[in-house]
Amino acid sequence: MENIDLANTLVEVSEQKHLIEIVGTEEKPASNIEISNLKFEHTQRTFMEKYEPLLRSDWTIYRGGAIFIEGAKDIKIENCEFTNLGGNAIFVSNFNRNIEISNNHIHNIGASAICLVGSPEAVRSPSFQYNEFMPLPKMDTIKGPKNNKYPSNVLVDNNLIYKIGRIEKQTAGVEIAMAMNITVSNNSIYDVPRAGVNIGDGTWGGHIIEYNDVFNTVLESGDHGAFNSWGRDRFWHPNRETMNGIVEANPKMPTWDATQTTIIRNNRFRCDHGWDIDLDDGSSNYQIYNNLCLNGGIKLREGFNRTVENNITINNGFHPHVWFKNSNDIFKSNIVFTEHRDIRLQEWGKEVDFNFFPDQKTLLASQNKGVDKHSIFGNPLFEDAKSGNYKLKNNSRAFEIGFKNFDMTGFGVKNKKLKALAKTPNTPIIFFSGVSEKSSVYEWLGAKIKNITTIEERSAAGLNKTAGVLITSIDENGIIGNSSLKVGDVIISCQGLEINEFANLMKSFQNDSWLGKLDLLVFRNQKELKIELPLKK
Repeated sequence: MENIDLANTLVEVSEQKHLIEIVGTEEKPASNIEISNLKFEHTQRTFMEKYEPLLRSDWTIYRGGAIFIEGAKDIKIENCEFTNLGGNAIFVSNFNRNIEISNNHIHNIGASAICLVGSPEAVRSPSFQYNEFMPLPKMDTIKGPKNNKYPSNVLVDNNLIYKIGRIEKQTAGVEIAMAMNITVSNNSIYDVPRAGVNIGDGTWGGHIIEYNDVFNTVLESGDHGAFNSWGRDRFWHPNRETMNGIVEANPKMPTWDATQTTIIRNNRFRCDHGWDIDLDDGSSNYQIYNNLCLNGGIKLREGFNRTVENNITINNGFHPHVWFKNSNDIFKSNIVFTEHRDIRLQEWGKEVDFNFFPDQKTLLASQNKGVDKHSIFGNPLFEDAKSGNYKLKNNSRAFEIGFKNFDMTGFGVKNKKLKALAKTPNTPIIFFSGVSEKSSVYEWLGAKIKNITTIEERSAAGLNKTAGVLITSIDENGIIGNSSLKVGDVIISCQGLEINEFANLMKSFQNDSWLGKLDLLVFRNQKELKIELPLKK
């Protein structure tokens, strides 16, 4: 390595947190400004700056970015590159209308790519911590925002976003909080520590999330999704029984803040460390359809008025968690690969039916929960699953439950220059029964593994039956490479579940990966060995 003469070397240090500020007021907005064809680079790190909480979500945030916009109308940011930044790239703060952020290349930055964040002053009876609650006699019961201090009519389109959150981990490709009518479309977002797209609360909905390609997410966190949302709005109370009573007495309360429906459609999501679509704590008033979910499935936690239909969940399925009484939730005409994985459900919403399962056993496991009376099972007959084309062939039985084909080619950036740079997600091997190939080699957590399928493999491992999952190679830089597992180990149990094939292992992994570790039993050198597998490097 060449020696550097520091006495005669020029060292430049970033001094600015913001490079361009566009600031006006609601009464006199900055307007009709275009920023295009510029490169933004080298801003100060902001992780030690003052952070503010975003209502009752898990987030706090630094309100600033390389481009900061507040009190503006009719602003366009396009064809710019943002890289090597210490904090957020673009921050749209408080009152803003008709903002377009399009065709930008945002990569290798310290925090979030695009933040659209209003003011708590626009929220009626806001609460800021999970355990806070405004007593009902003191609560403002008027529907919708209190004033106009929030972004609305914002278009985030055709942006290539990756390798963000290099310093700050509570980040997203697109962060939406206290905003209304935001469209996030045709973006490619990947290699991020947490969510690709995050909506921090229910105020005030009307968002459209469509034709995005979001993958390699939740790489440095957990209990999250490629798309993630919260909805801890005015109806939220830290005590579940109290909250049940509040909403039962005030059934329209969940739409006081989530006034408009948020639509998630025609996206491709993949999350290997959580859910592909994760509607958490109270997220309400959503329509979710025509999405291709490649790994983590769809989760709906407490909330109201969610309709989920015509989605494909490869190697996974539906995760309904602790639903409310009279939630009005609907889950129908979806292709799933697992039985429903409910947690503490007493009521199953308005309708869970007319879904398509891979085999009779999986269907019966869901029907035994009292749902899916009219659902059916079989091979969905994808046109070319190995290449990522999951359109159904004309003779697929899935059409019988109302499923309709949707486009498999329109995900992510369409800008030719950015599309040439953009990655696409790995196409999964299908491993659940009815559709799986028993002899396939699977990639999992940085290792290649396969089912024990022959007498020769059984004999070589010293097993007493032809079952288990054999590790054939390990990438030393992967998660398994940083564990005590070895090539030649046969996984025979995970979290106490007997592992006869890869599908068993994935079922256990998908159920319990949020714990951050798995307890395995492997067969090595003719002996059983207990191994704890951490799920983070």
